[in-house]
Amino acid sequence: MQTEAAFILPDDFANAALMGRVWRPDLAGPAVVAIREKGVFDITDEFPTASQLAASDPAEALRATKGVRIGALQDILNNTPPDTRDPTKPWLLAPIDLQVIKAAGVTFAISMLERVIEERARGNPDSAQAIRAEVTRIVGTDLSQLKPGSAEAQHIKDVLVSQNAWSQYLEVGIGPDAEVFTKAPVLSAVGTCVDAGLHPKSTWNNPEPEVVLVVARDGKIVGATLGNDVNLRDFEGRSALLLSKAKDNNASCAIGPFVRFFDRNFTLDDVRKMEISLEVKGPEGFVLHGASSLSQISRDPADLVGQTINENHQYPDGFVLFLGTMFAPIQDRAAKGQGFTHVEGDLVTVATPKLGRLTNRMRHSGDCEPWNFGITELFEALMRRKGAS
Repeated sequence: MQTEAAFILPDDFANAALMGRVWRPDLAGPAVVAIREKGVFDITDEFPTASQLAASDPAEALRATKGVRIGALQDILNNTPPDTRDPTKPWLLAPIDLQVIKAAGVTFAISMLERVIEERARGNPDSAQAIRAEVTRIVGTDLSQLKPGSAEAQHIKDVLVSQNAWSQYLEVGIGPDAEVFTKAPVLSAVGTCVDAGLHPKSTWNNPEPEVVLVVARDGKIVGATLGNDVNLRDFEGRSALLLSKAKDNNASCAIGPFVRFFDRNFTLDDVRKMEISLEVKGPEGFVLHGASSLSQISRDPADLVGQTINENHQYPDGFVLFLGTMFAPIQDRAAKGQGFTHVEGDLVTVATPKLGRLTNRMRHSGDCEPWNFGITELFEALMRRKGAS
């Protein structure tokens, strides 16, 4: 696993307002930290949670808060992989805490077609190749210019319904309402250089490289980070009602390495133009490369946020939102026609120049570090810290 600080940082690190979270064994709890050229600085005394920092003017507040230096990023990163960790020294965590973890699905035409294929294959990868050819013949592949909810989209829907080819995935892909679901519980996300989880009963699954927006309690989009929305294609393909099992398992939500807050050097327009790369390196020598371009997203990120938080649904601690991916791997790995699926030990890296690189090793969920630090434990840790100051 890549544990070089220069590897995980944005290319323009010197201009970036970066926030992370670090576990501090000396305090038996997490710390909100500023990532700076001179090291990692604990700013928890001023901003006890990442959620609270996001609700301020975060880039300015991050730079204005002095904090206490707790070490060099390289040393903390070296201590992050669980296999070699010294539990008496700090390590990196996912850079969010009380924010609800939401995800938007079927936001790209290519991934929309793959979801239709999953549904028709009923989770069986052996059937996918033939169904892919059939769906492409009916629907076509160039839906990138189609505006969801438009008259043109309604016309395509009418044609597909007449041919008995309509799907619930096409409904959220080109219909007026976006698919937004809860990816994982609060505080359950894992960060970079640790294990990410796969359900052991899944035999058809894949990474989903995505940009994750950070949204404050008032609905303002204040920053972004990277995410891997680990997905079980066989579970979701059997039934959309299994979405929670397909998406939410121990360690199946990877976010990081850091949140980059918006400022004059980095804006939502930068996100709209991002190219997200993916690399999977298997223990048997298999290598997969993929990409996802936000310029081809069917719904604007601001629209997806607006469909998530509004007068009908509020988030007092803010939320983060996976924006979806156009990446859907079909490259054969083990047997011809069966496409891609993970094996234990895969190293997955999601990257883009302005957000850095998020790397995780894939393991069965039950073999990943157990999640045992919840909201109660966070409050207890913050109270202990306040009492000690």
